[in-house]
Amino acid sequence: MKEISFKKRLGSLTLAIGLVAGLGLSSMQVSAEIGEPEKEDLKFGFIKLTDMAPLAVAYEKGYFEDEGLYVTLEAQANWKVLLDGVIDGKLDGAHMLAGQPLAATIGYGTKAHIITPFSMDLNGNGITVSNKVWKEMKPDIPKLPDGRPKHPISAKYLKPVVDKYKAAGKPFKMGMVFPVSTHNYELRYWLAAGGLNPGYYAPDKGDTSGTLSADVLLSVTPPPQMPSTLEAGTIDGYCVGEPWNQQAVFKGIGVPVITDYEVWKDNPEKVFGMTEAFTEKYPNTTVRVVKALIRAGKWLDEDNNKNRPEAVKILSQPNYVGADYKVIANSMTGTFEYEKGDKREIPDFNVFFRYFATYPYYSDAVWYLTQMRRWGQIPAQKSDNWYMDMAKKVYRPDIYRKAAEELIAEGKMKPEDFPDFDKETGFRPPQTQFIDSITFDGTKPNDYLAQFPIGLKGDDKP
Repeated sequence: MKEISFKKRLGSLTLAIGLVAGLGLSSMQVSAEIGEPEKEDLKFGFIKLTDMAPLAVAYEKGYFEDEGLYVTLEAQANWKVLLDGVIDGKLDGAHMLAGQPLAATIGYGTKAHIITPFSMDLNGNGITVSNKVWKEMKPDIPKLPDGRPKHPISAKYLKPVVDKYKAAGKPFKMGMVFPVSTHNYELRYWLAAGGLNPGYYAPDKGDTSGTLSADVLLSVTPPPQMPSTLEAGTIDGYCVGEPWNQQAVFKGIGVPVITDYEVWKDNPEKVFGMTEAFTEKYPNTTVRVVKALIRAGKWLDEDNNKNRPEAVKILSQPNYVGADYKVIANSMTGTFEYEKGDKREIPDFNVFFRYFATYPYYSDAVWYLTQMRRWGQIPAQKSDNWYMDMAKKVYRPDIYRKAAEELIAEGKMKPEDFPDFDKETGFRPPQTQFIDSITFDGTKPNDYLAQFPIGLKGDDKP
């Protein structure tokens, strides 16, 4: 391994010298404004999900090495182990749940200042129920002329099933991957929009179960274990990223009823997280990491996803996601299968670069913080300014801008690939495409929370 890295480094150096000599340019003109990496050998963590793809692609296509970085990618057992690894320095950075850097920075769970200079993707999750639950839901769901269920499917069609469980004295249980995961908040959003209370957290009272006043009991299950946990009957459904919803279809044990694209169109999903201390100690390395990841995101989406089959081949390797090629391809190549045989076109199910997906918008951070408040993880009311301050403490578009401008200067990217940095505020325009039709304006978090019939708002306590 050392020998391979040495040869690659030597090859890169030879190429650079050749370019300088051939073009008659000084090394000063060829080198980018960003200085040499202060730390070359890096270890990044990830969870076995298809949305870790930018890391795998940056490694396999040589984008990290183009930046003078020699990266090891290492799968982690679960999200807590991954976060702890970044905090204690065993990992230099990681594929993270968007809520993890925010939760750590505000002190929910493990306290640490984690930042994100790069958003990894949009969409990519689904909500799956067991065959038994689906059989009870299906008769009431509106149908298309061809007899297939009409999507999106509201949780109001799940409510009679949950009510029946309650009447029989049985809890209705669903899995999500982590308390501050997108999946937790998306599942809660979907349930609440259908009139089901997913429960509250009460950290001030020592209750972090998230099940106070719950109609549906949510608990943590690691992503790769979701299908087997459903099959065993331990849970009645789950929210998870791919390929673990499609795995349920392939195994014939469950039915995905909705994608997160249908809960909130083009929602932010994972981020790349690092400690603030790392980014301050190694600023050049940090920018170079972001440069490589931006190129990977572009490669994944360019020319109408033409590279996705190659990406699926990469991800199906056991050292990355390790699921069957067909299972990963079912969603990564622009389709999504609900019931067996009911495969539909969703070209934006996974987005890695389009719609400025990689830019770390403050408004994305604010949305996650509002959901933490809505469900009690933030137990007391906060001012709108507090939300803004926290968003700006964690999301770092300044680092992203440096990386993007370097790529433009090097001719690897075009200005139109990015937001207009001189005019960008970091807040998306108000977003309306949620399943409950409630508008989210990231500049007015408390007004946003006030619109929900289910959830904490104002000075409510869990």
